[in-house]
Amino acid sequence: MNLHLTGRHMEITPAIREYATGKFGKIKRHFDNVIDVHIILSVEKLKQKAEATIHVSGKDIFVECEDENLYAAIDALVDRLDRQVLKHKEKMSARRHDDSGKISAG
Repeated sequence: MNLHLTGRHMEITPAIREYATGKFGKIKRHFDNVIDVHIILSVEKLKQKAEATIHVSGKDIFVECEDENLYAAIDALVDRLDRQVLKHKEKMSARRHDDSGKISAG
């Protein structure tokens, strides 16, 4: 998993880098096929914004979160990404187990 961390209008401190890297380990535990992760952290007046794009096999997943605290924004970002990655994983396994090879209209 390649992890790219970028800061807009801010400097990425070692503490923030360590925190984000540790949090994204959760996603790696749930889904092994994560190829690239691009994280952009930005500051605009009183809003701290975290956005991420994850490239998994066959799909790109994008999520963004805003909060007053950057660490809380990173936490919310990881939670949303985790839900979307698990949803993608379930869809992939459902397709694999479907005999017809087509998605059934449920």
